[in-house]
Amino acid sequence: MEFRIKTGEIAQLKTPCILIGIFEGRKLAGPSVTLDLATGGRLSELLKKGDMDGRLGGTLMLYDLPGLASERVLVVGCGKHKEFGRDNYRKALVGAVATLQQTHAGAALCTLPELGPDGLDLYAAVRDLVTTAEDKTYRYNLTKKDDKKAPKTPLKRLEVWLSDKSDQRSAEQAIKHGTAIAAGMALSKELGNLPGNICTPTYLAEKAVELGERYDRLETEILEEADMEELKMGALLSVSRGSRQPAKLIVMHYRGGEADAKPNVLVGKGLTFDTGGISIKPAADMDEMKYDMCGGAGVFGTILAACELGLPINLVGVVPSSENMPDGDANKPGDIVTSMSGQTIEILNTDAEGRLILCDALTYVERFNPELVIDLATLTGACVIALGKHASGLFTTDDHLAEEIIAAGQAAADRAWRMPLWDDYQQQLDTNFADMANVGGREAGAVTAACFLARYTKAYRWAHLDIAGTAWLSGKEKGATGRPVALLTQFLLQRS
Repeated sequence: MEFRIKTGEIAQLKTPCILIGIFEGRKLAGPSVTLDLATGGRLSELLKKGDMDGRLGGTLMLYDLPGLASERVLVVGCGKHKEFGRDNYRKALVGAVATLQQTHAGAALCTLPELGPDGLDLYAAVRDLVTTAEDKTYRYNLTKKDDKKAPKTPLKRLEVWLSDKSDQRSAEQAIKHGTAIAAGMALSKELGNLPGNICTPTYLAEKAVELGERYDRLETEILEEADMEELKMGALLSVSRGSRQPAKLIVMHYRGGEADAKPNVLVGKGLTFDTGGISIKPAADMDEMKYDMCGGAGVFGTILAACELGLPINLVGVVPSSENMPDGDANKPGDIVTSMSGQTIEILNTDAEGRLILCDALTYVERFNPELVIDLATLTGACVIALGKHASGLFTTDDHLAEEIIAAGQAAADRAWRMPLWDDYQQQLDTNFADMANVGGREAGAVTAACFLARYTKAYRWAHLDIAGTAWLSGKEKGATGRPVALLTQFLLQRS
């Protein structure tokens, strides 16, 4: 979608549609007051007929209002004025975009950022407009023909009206940042939504190579199973043994900073399908296990956003990718494998495979002498139970890093919530037969999974994001969300 800035007398601007907001009780504010005056009060007269009361997310399309150059006016309900904060602002945008997609407008001029949502400056309001509009117009269609729900005239352009020209630079920066974040989220969603028979580890590797060819600052390296064997990645390779699809270790180097500057490193779980292995999952909803690579997809999306923004940092994205399948050569409960770090692991549950591919990747990234490392993974159902779909679980012993990530999540409306990572939990990983078990029992499952990963990250600053509850939605809205691309991109922006 194309985004532009518009200034000038709003009533005289030619556009297929103007978006204005009103509050409950048909209360006009900001641009809607200006347009009402330009129409000689016709706008408020039509609202008094009762078809639109300002309820949050409600919409009313009006045509050919006198005194306006616009063909249409879309009135959007913003709820109660005193409750018009970020959440309600975004809900109003969702309602507006959904309605526009059902019309033949194709383009619109939006005034909602001028309403000054509580807690948002103009930059944040405009960026939220961009990311929300792009999110709600995304459609997966690679393996599905457009159906009757497809918009006949898709929304192709949104213009943002500013009452003050001095705000233009800030708004343009918001569009630039929002567009890059939205592009990264779209890539992450597309990879996550692809079926496992298409999005294999090899497919992901090919996509990484394509990205490297697209951007001058990005160089891609693909490690094959023979390379991993040489590196003694016994944990990762133990997972891929059960699959006919060869594992790949995908490494993407973005070089935007000084040559000697330490890189920020992102490590994303790239399990392109997870049956649970010998500890097989129930059949119901197993199709959703194609989303078990959303951590890797999040790394891809964040790398893309960094490239689009030309961030002045060095960044490495690492995606260990495999399938987890039941097979005669697959891991068995009770098997013991040796990780790249030399630590041995007793596999008590083959469905706890994500931490096995991640631990070798986390050891591998030591060679980059990183500034910090953040791993992201759809790691545990326990985190879904703890936090639901609203916040990603954040685990780290680094208080300053935790504060940075939480602040980035708040700024990007892609929140994380800090969970404990105390040594008290480490004893749950004790076993008589190896340095550690790969699971710690039913209690605090998300915490003990993070404790497992922590044993491989002592050489650098590290944080773990468990995105099992936030990376995809089930039910009628089933699909990948693109999270936590917005959080991670904001985090990198803060550090640039």
